[in-house]
Amino acid sequence: MTELWLMFSAAFLAATLLPGGSEVLLVAILNDDSSIWLSLVIVASIGNTLGAITSYYLGTLGRFARSPEAMAKGKYRRSLGLIHKYGYWALLLSWAPLIGDLLCLLAGWMKLPLVKSSLMILIGKSIRYLLVAALALHWL
Repeated sequence: MTELWLMFSAAFLAATLLPGGSEVLLVAILNDDSSIWLSLVIVASIGNTLGAITSYYLGTLGRFARSPEAMAKGKYRRSLGLIHKYGYWALLLSWAPLIGDLLCLLAGWMKLPLVKSSLMILIGKSIRYLLVAALALHWL
């Protein structure tokens, strides 16, 4: 049970704007006890999704700090382009390094629908954890 709380916490923190690699922890726990792989994947997916939703809410607060013009000119241009082009579907990439956290933040900033956004985030992050677990179990 301790492993599950640890996995949830690491996944949650890794999805916010704090640095962290919950995948490494997932592999380490699987190395010790591979029988709980499904529970770990579920808990990591939920924790990581809730962390991403935290970033989404921070994005909604960011509307008070940055104008649309300032966002369109800055380093956010590429991620904004993804969201403009694909809408909440772009959040399937929320698992991706470098742009994933930013996509979640910008989704909140652009006021994308929360339920649809959360679902896309959950799907993307769950697939990532399933792949990491499958690869780890294959190599262990």
